[in-house]
Amino acid sequence: MVNRKELNPEGSPREAYGAHVRRRREDHGWSQEDLAAKTEYSSQHVSAVETGRKPPTLPFSRQLDIAFGTADSADSFEREWRDIRHSALLEGFPEYVAYEGRAVEIRLFDIGLIPGLLQTPEYAQTLAESHVRRGTISPEHAAERVSFLAERQAALERLRPPTMLVVMDESCIRHWVGGAKVMGDQMRRLVEFAELPNTVLQISPFDIGARRPFYLPVNLLTLPDRTVVAYAESQAQGHLDRESASVLPMLRSYHHLQAEALSQAASVDLINQTRKGTL
Repeated sequence: MVNRKELNPEGSPREAYGAHVRRRREDHGWSQEDLAAKTEYSSQHVSAVETGRKPPTLPFSRQLDIAFGTADSADSFEREWRDIRHSALLEGFPEYVAYEGRAVEIRLFDIGLIPGLLQTPEYAQTLAESHVRRGTISPEHAAERVSFLAERQAALERLRPPTMLVVMDESCIRHWVGGAKVMGDQMRRLVEFAELPNTVLQISPFDIGARRPFYLPVNLLTLPDRTVVAYAESQAQGHLDRESASVLPMLRSYHHLQAEALSQAASVDLINQTRKGTL
């Protein structure tokens, strides 16, 4: 007899999702192989999701809803997947990401860490694992954050990608995350990003001093109708702003920041100099 792992829906959102899958499958009298055939995934994948060893994804959740007939219902797997994903994120951020996916221009400013949209998987994984070690998030939430970031990055690789203007404080490339290989690959990723036809990458050097207008990370999105929304976050919460009276001054400040920052050529030179220390 095959060993059957007992599930604990109270253990974590991922385990609750897996228990939901098993309950639905057994209510239909299906084996894992039956469900795998209906979703076009392997039985090993179904088993891994049921037992919480693998996080659910949006495509898999949608296939489950088709198989079980739960699409657009209060009990849908896509709805549960979104709840799991959002539970690992700061307030306001899921709403921001919805705008990000259709923005025609994305302006970013970050301090201390490489902006998420430019992070390599290894860099992002190292950051997530550090949060787990400090006890600020669970391993399940860490996996969701890394997975969600990969989805955001993939969403920008469309036929007409947005223009991306990125200014990073010099601390972003001086702050060591992971070992030499992680940082070396991350520096190479920045250089490759700067070479794209729809991007501009600049470093705000330490000696900019009081001329730097922002002291927190800032994201500014220009939407297809040319309206601009802003998102900024602290350690504990995020805030999405759509009011022109407060967003437009932030956009002007961003332009001033770009004028004070290093040119892209000088920024890439500085990144390459920093990268030598990782070789």
